[in-house]
Amino acid sequence: MRTALTLHCLVLACLITPGHAQEGDSRLVVNLLDVRDATGNLRASLYREPETFRKEDKALKVISLPAAKGESKFVFDNLPSGHYAVMVYHDENADQKLNLRFGMFPTEGFGLSNNPKVMGPPKFADSAFEVTGSETSINIKLAY
Repeated sequence: MRTALTLHCLVLACLITPGHAQEGDSRLVVNLLDVRDATGNLRASLYREPETFRKEDKALKVISLPAAKGESKFVFDNLPSGHYAVMVYHDENADQKLNLRFGMFPTEGFGLSNNPKVMGPPKFADSAFEVTGSETSINIKLAY
């Protein structure tokens, strides 16, 4: 009985000992490149599901920063490992949406993880990447 209790305590201690990777310990760093100017804001939205991709109101997380010419950095903390996709845009008029001409052509700078060349609506699969380990870093170039 005493051996079983000791073994049970040892297993429990191993499960709760600090130093083991925990769910939600990953960080994603998004380096945004080629920002045209410092007008308005930069917005990055993070997605895990193809069905919600590009729908900012359904994003897992959204970060907004004041625009800065050149490069900017977004950091998404406390993420579980897995598949993600990111959409970023330069919200030049600060209206918190990517403005489109004819409902389909962006009039503000935008970019997607993996920097895919797109014809038509971008697909989650083309932008999906893995977040693993303590930190994953990606680069996204804005297209105007």
